[in-house]
Amino acid sequence: MVLYGYDASVYNSVQGSTNWVTYFNEPDANVIGAVNTAYTVGAIFGGFFLGGPIADFLGRKLGMGIGCVLVIASTFMQTWSPRGNIGCFLAGRCIIGIGQGIALTSGPIYIGELAPAEIRGKIMTFWQMFYSVGSFICFWVNYGCTQHKENLGEWDWKMVVLFQLLVPILILCLLPTIPGSPRWYIQRGNNVEKARAALEMVRETAEEVEDELLKIREALEYEREAISSTYSALWKDKSLRKRMGLALVVNAGQQITGQGTLNTYSTKIYQKVFTSAGQIALINALNATFGILFTLNAVWIIDRFGRKFLLIIGGIGMGICMIIVSAVETETASPGGTKTQPVGISIVFLLFLFIFFYKPSWGATVWIWTSEIFSMNVRAQAVGMASQTQNVANAIFQQFFPIFLDNCGFYAFYMFAGINFLLAVFVFFFIPETKQVPLEEIDALFGGANHVTHGEDLIRNEKEVRPSYSDTGEKRS
Repeated sequence: MVLYGYDASVYNSVQGSTNWVTYFNEPDANVIGAVNTAYTVGAIFGGFFLGGPIADFLGRKLGMGIGCVLVIASTFMQTWSPRGNIGCFLAGRCIIGIGQGIALTSGPIYIGELAPAEIRGKIMTFWQMFYSVGSFICFWVNYGCTQHKENLGEWDWKMVVLFQLLVPILILCLLPTIPGSPRWYIQRGNNVEKARAALEMVRETAEEVEDELLKIREALEYEREAISSTYSALWKDKSLRKRMGLALVVNAGQQITGQGTLNTYSTKIYQKVFTSAGQIALINALNATFGILFTLNAVWIIDRFGRKFLLIIGGIGMGICMIIVSAVETETASPGGTKTQPVGISIVFLLFLFIFFYKPSWGATVWIWTSEIFSMNVRAQAVGMASQTQNVANAIFQQFFPIFLDNCGFYAFYMFAGINFLLAVFVFFFIPETKQVPLEEIDALFGGANHVTHGEDLIRNEKEVRPSYSDTGEKRS
């Protein structure tokens, strides 16, 4: 997630560099929107069509590794794009999006499948927090480069892009040292010994390991009998269809709260209020810093108050912030073409307050909830499709927002306020609470069967009608 946070913030950062603008012949709002859309289109393709099959057939760890390799390759493309060739930079952004789409399908599934149910929310919150860490690193690197742009020249933006190499290289070095997913080991080859070894690395007692291993096998046994593992199951099975619809709305909602726009175009937004590039870079860096602290709030409250409560409160809080930001900016004078210092400080404070509501709610909780609600045999496909709905919504909004901002200014934020209030209402009426529910038993919340109970019955019936075998495949006497 550090990788995702950094990559998602790079384009925002380089837009503030006059050297980047000059290097690519002063791209207009349409070109700026197209470059950002290329990233999200790549992520959609990677998540929808590649992420699920790779996570299912090659494994969660290998999925993350493939994503990292693509990010590394595309970083070199962006950094050494020929002068004036914005198409090469755009292609690099597209490939980095594909890598992110693959990695972001495998990552949350991997964490959700290894984490104990009682602390799954906290662990997934740390996953989201590291998105903020990635943004933090990117914006502070950008701020440092901004302070030395006279000496760095065009390397003031190339250094920001090149720093993308740090995280994927680190991930590739660490992947061999972490356990695989026990659920994937059993799902793909019924490899109980590898699953047991993986659980032993993250559970305290042998009893916990064997109990969870049994539940996984029981749930998968039922799913093999009752539910297809293909994409079609997401639409044929009534319970899965309901979950898929809810997940699509919630994930799209995450991006149209206004956060996706702020993360991509905060530099252009602050240029409406401030004239100093150094000031804007510092505000972005501070925003990312506070984002880490605000996400940490979810660690203490996600498993105490639950997912639904956070989504509702977050939606209401963000909506109120957007209304006040719009009113303050549009109803105050702009002497000399910019806002007075008190007005500028007020706008920055309100946008920071927006992040305070967003990070622990629609930031962290959407990822947690999405990774929890699907059956094991369709989890990779479903999470890949649902999470990439974020990029579909993002692609639509980010292509047109620069033009919208140029023509309408901060009146655009009234639209985000209305969206946030509608999302809070949607969650109140349609989203069930998943706090501390074991993954193998979560289907019952959506009108489905308890997979552990039904799987236990199937295994018992099989033992009655055929010989018993050990985990290694040896026939018992």
